[in-house]
Amino acid sequence: MYHSKRYQAYHEKVDRTRRYPLEEAIKIMKVNSACKFDESVEMAGRLGVDPKQADQMVRGTVSLPHGTGKKVRVLVFAAGEKETEAKEAGADYIGSTDLVEKIQGGWLDFDVAVATPDMMKVIGRLGKILGTRGLMPNPKAGTVTMDIAKTVKELKAGRIEYRVDRQANIAVAVGKVSFTEEMLVGNIKAFIDALIKAKPASAKGQYVKSLSISSTMGVGIKLDYQSLLTELRK
Repeated sequence: MYHSKRYQAYHEKVDRTRRYPLEEAIKIMKVNSACKFDESVEMAGRLGVDPKQADQMVRGTVSLPHGTGKKVRVLVFAAGEKETEAKEAGADYIGSTDLVEKIQGGWLDFDVAVATPDMMKVIGRLGKILGTRGLMPNPKAGTVTMDIAKTVKELKAGRIEYRVDRQANIAVAVGKVSFTEEMLVGNIKAFIDALIKAKPASAKGQYVKSLSISSTMGVGIKLDYQSLLTELRK
C-alpha cells in the first residue's frame, strides 16, 4: 500500500513496540497532524471477550464531557407531546409515517435516530434500511425512550455509542485534533471509564488487551493502558 512521505515520516516517529502514556501520545498525534482539515481523533481497542456469546457483548453509551466536535443531526420518531418535546430539545427532524416514507425513498441525511416505544411498530419496516447502517433505534443504545428531551440534548452535546464487533475490536471517535490536550484527555478517560464499567460478569482473564489513538490520517499510537486503568480505579 502506498503512503505519502508525510505519513511515512510520521510513522517513523512512532515506536510501534512501545506503549505511550496518554498525554505523550496526544502530543505526538497533534504535532504530526498536518492536514488541511480538522481530523477526528479515533480510539481503537481490543477486548478479551467472546462477542459470539450473548452475555459477553459489550455495548453502551457515554457522554463525552467535551463532545466530539461534530455536528450531530438527530432524527426523532414521535407524535403528540413528544414531538413538541423533541422540537424544543433541538432535534433536526421530527415525524412518524412521513419520515418512514421519506427514508424508504432513499433519504438518510441524519446521524442518529431516536424513537418513543410506541413508534417502533411504525418504523419496523425500516429494519433492513436502518439496521445495516447502525441507525435503527435500540433500547440498549438508549435511543428508544420516553425521555426524548434528555436524549436529544445528550446526543447533540456529544453522547456516543460504542459496540464491540465480531472480532472483539471496538472503535469510537473521541474528539478533534483541534481540541486542547486537556479536552482530549477528559474525553478519552470518560470513554475508558465507561468501557471498564461495561465489562461483562462472564468475561474471564484480561479484559482490555490493547488501546490506541490516532488522527483520521495518522498512524495508531499504542497506549500504556495498564497505567490508565490503574489511574481510573483510584
